[in-house]
Amino acid sequence: MIPKINPSSVLPPFLGGEPGSSPAAMSPYPATMLEVAQRFATSLERIAIFRGLLSYRKALFHLGLTEGYQWIDGSFVEDVEAVRGRPPEDVDIVTFTPIQGTLAEKRAMVHANLPVFHSKRAQEAYHCEAFFVDLTIPPLKLVDQTRYYFGLFSHQRETFQWKGMLLVLLKSDDDAALEWINLREIELRGGQNA
Repeated sequence: MIPKINPSSVLPPFLGGEPGSSPAAMSPYPATMLEVAQRFATSLERIAIFRGLLSYRKALFHLGLTEGYQWIDGSFVEDVEAVRGRPPEDVDIVTFTPIQGTLAEKRAMVHANLPVFHSKRAQEAYHCEAFFVDLTIPPLKLVDQTRYYFGLFSHQRETFQWKGMLLVLLKSDDDAALEWINLREIELRGGQNA
């Protein structure tokens, strides 16, 4: 279950009285894509961002990247409308997945698919500020990259406010989430076709 936004307008970094009391009560919080849609795709702007995220995940699947999970974060999972008076501009994600092949094959795949692997291009194509961690890299490098992204994503860039994030498996209920946002968009447009 996705926790409620806290008084600082972000997901709490942990639940309960103190951090570390239970791993299940700490960020990143497990969620499904349908839960993310129902909780955060609440306006036309947010639905557009969420559609981009679904398209991004579909692009990963077309590349054979189906195992692993994503951390979902950024202003998309905050009450940015109340704090900054504007909708989110994108969604921040870190994808943790094994990328198979030799180093040369991996480089070729990345180069051939820059809208998926290059953060700026992913933002333009999918409304996703996207980052990657290849789960086949050596353990010390894997821990170091995970530490880096956790430190980056667990705090707001402007305020350094400690905050939580979500964890969604790459194999989730994307089709149900798409169906839900299609219906929600029709509602928001006043019953007109989206």
